[in-house]
Amino acid sequence: MNLTRRVLLGNALSIPPWFAGSGALLFQAPSWAGMQVEEPLADSVRTALSSAISNQAPPVPEFHDTESRLRYLRWLGAMSERLVKKKSDWTTRKEFLQTVWYESMRSGLDVSLVLGLIQVESNFRKFAVSSAGARGYMQVMPFWTRLLADGDAGKLFHMQTNLRFGCVILRHYLDRERGDWFMALGRYNGSRGRAPYPQAVLTAQKVWLA
Repeated sequence: MNLTRRVLLGNALSIPPWFAGSGALLFQAPSWAGMQVEEPLADSVRTALSSAISNQAPPVPEFHDTESRLRYLRWLGAMSERLVKKKSDWTTRKEFLQTVWYESMRSGLDVSLVLGLIQVESNFRKFAVSSAGARGYMQVMPFWTRLLADGDAGKLFHMQTNLRFGCVILRHYLDRERGDWFMALGRYNGSRGRAPYPQAVLTAQKVWLA
């Protein structure tokens, strides 16, 4: 991975335990490439990822000290100002940003990268639907609800559910690519090894760096 990628993307958090041992291909996002292929999952991978998806704890940040809480509040204020043109209502912005933060941290992802990906995939539209049928903020294909959940694709328009699927799948691809974000983003998009999509996400990410 080149230095530019490392600087922009930063370091991911520690790998969540529910990803241990996962090694199958999972997701290819539709907004740019529309090249998703439903691939078989090993039973162990399906079990681990289904468990990660199903734990629907409320996305309420918890902090061990005052300084951590203050850092989060400063981040929330700064990101809210940047998002106001997309979501004019303060309560809606706060709920969205809080959930993105929670799901990103839960999956060990850089929140600025997740926000950049959302910008590229759906331009922050909750009910976005691609020509390939992908849904919601992170443009999740409906077949993933069958593979990893109860098969109800309508739930992909639920904010936390959509962000949970997207973050879990992106985390898996990062593990699959041994920490190479450029290649992981290519897998998410279905254009592995080609530059336009990763470059678009990296460019969008700059807007959301704290």
